[in-house]
Amino acid sequence: MTIFLLLASAGVIYLSCEMFVNGVEWLGRKLEVSQTATGTILAAFGTALPESVVTLVATAFSDHEAQKDIGVGAALGGPLALSTIAYAVVGICLMIYGPRLGRGQHALIEVDGRRLSRDQAWFLGIFALKITLGLIAFSLKPWLGFAFLAAYAWYFRIEMSGEASAEEGELEPLRIRPRDPNPPMAWVVAQTVAATVVIFAASRVFVGQLEAVGPWLGLSPQVTALLLSPIATELPETMNALIWVRQGKERLALANISGAMMIQATVPTAFGLFFTPWLLDRSLLVAAAVTALSIGVLFLAFRRGRVSGARLAQVGWLYGLFAVVALAIG
Repeated sequence: MTIFLLLASAGVIYLSCEMFVNGVEWLGRKLEVSQTATGTILAAFGTALPESVVTLVATAFSDHEAQKDIGVGAALGGPLALSTIAYAVVGICLMIYGPRLGRGQHALIEVDGRRLSRDQAWFLGIFALKITLGLIAFSLKPWLGFAFLAAYAWYFRIEMSGEASAEEGELEPLRIRPRDPNPPMAWVVAQTVAATVVIFAASRVFVGQLEAVGPWLGLSPQVTALLLSPIATELPETMNALIWVRQGKERLALANISGAMMIQATVPTAFGLFFTPWLLDRSLLVAAAVTALSIGVLFLAFRRGRVSGARLAQVGWLYGLFAVVALAIG
């Protein structure tokens, strides 16, 4: 039953993400925001909001230290999974769908390198601050949570007011109104919200079953939460990226991951600072080091404009490195 629920929930998440990406693209069109902002803000907000709520509940409304530790771990595990697995999935999909899209495995893809490298640089700066705060204890630390919320507010303003780039791909008909060339806003919102709710519910089932698999593999609850839970919580962003790459919209896929990482770097961290001592153990520091290494590699690739499916796929190995070290520590 556990395996069945694991596979079934993953299938439901994928199908719901199909509805979500279609709805959020129409939402961006209706709100007249750029396609990039649709990925970095609208899509990222929709898929990262449930994870932020889980962190909030774990840190603010739980009396158990173990639950609070899980909330802190989620704030570190999310960026780790996005910076390694999610980007690697985009790279692998580009390699698989490359021939159909008219490019080879090592062909460079057209991306806004300046914008993406800027996002990686800002993420590294914010990430370095959150890790530094996890090494020291002082009474005013909770107040710094507002600085992280302000950082995301600044990012939101920049993205929403940024210049629009040329759109890639065609906008498919709204799934629940396939014959309507210009569906009303109410239908667009209904499809997007409904898909988000289903993604959230299916993700919770997926996480629960994944935690049950841990003991079968001989993993402790702490190592299971650190290794496997981030994969589950970032599954919607990864599915979104897979779908957009399959549609030939790799810039939108990369923008979605970049925007989700900015949310993960700020909002869950603010909750952790508000409601926990925010002190990081060895395993979390290893996760932070691997995340920073991956982002550094991506920053150089985006900055130089040398981005290909094969190069993006390489960062996936860093998650394997983290797994080996985490198991050794555990």
